[in-house]
Amino acid sequence: MFSPDSPKPESSASPKQPVILGFDPGRQKCGFAVMAVDRKLHYHEVIAAENAIATIQELRQIYPISVLVMGDQTTAKTWKKRLNEELPQPLRIILVDERYSTLEARDRYWQMYPPQGLYKLIPQGMRPLPRPVDDIVAILLIERYLGRLVSC
Repeated sequence: MFSPDSPKPESSASPKQPVILGFDPGRQKCGFAVMAVDRKLHYHEVIAAENAIATIQELRQIYPISVLVMGDQTTAKTWKKRLNEELPQPLRIILVDERYSTLEARDRYWQMYPPQGLYKLIPQGMRPLPRPVDDIVAILLIERYLGRLVSC
């Protein structure tokens, strides 16, 4: 994972086209992902909630973010209000259905980071995750948003 003080891109080339910022807000930690409309993932990280606004500002300096996508449950209303008040240049915020995203993120984690050694022998549902998956939830939220655009 990257330092919350300085987000770094997954790929060395900054995207030319606008990208989508996925945001999975929480009380203690938040997941972030930056993905282009061609579904190329450029960045993902879990950071402390108190660093969320600063991280968004840093990401906006690195990437041409066109929209912020976040889940519509738990802390969505509070975070949406906070983002609109605290960001110097508010982003267009789209809320998407986040039901079952954490369960889906657990499965996606093991696709992205296949188990090694003896971990392979443990059934997937019984494997403990070695780290939070809020960033993977942010990826899934972007994918759900893009899926909605295609079906319209």
